[in-house]
Amino acid sequence: MAAPKEATKTLVIVNDPPYGSERPFNALRLATALAKRPGHQVKVFLMADAALCAGAGQKVPDGYYNIERMLKSLRLKGGEIGVCGTCMDARGMRDERLVEGTARSTLEALADWTVWADRVLVF
Repeated sequence: MAAPKEATKTLVIVNDPPYGSERPFNALRLATALAKRPGHQVKVFLMADAALCAGAGQKVPDGYYNIERMLKSLRLKGGEIGVCGTCMDARGMRDERLVEGTARSTLEALADWTVWADRVLVF
């Protein structure tokens, strides 16, 4: 009998702000699509202006994508989301204002996630 296949591990690093470019939107779409697949594990690290993606209480016009909802959806599918603490501090973000399911993180944790991953995608 063949040994079970180990999960494919993907790390997605996002750098751009939530609204102003479509990179975070596309990064989270891809991360969520991967997380839905059996045998895939996904971690997302938000750094630089992408730390703002993790701000709770986002309000956007009707019919426009909402990054906060996308992060929550990724979490529901098993994705793990870290937010660079240094980047949060530089932008005046507080831990209590983070989207549920996201967490303050560190560059050391990003290094650990990079070693963990089979593939690293940068947006």
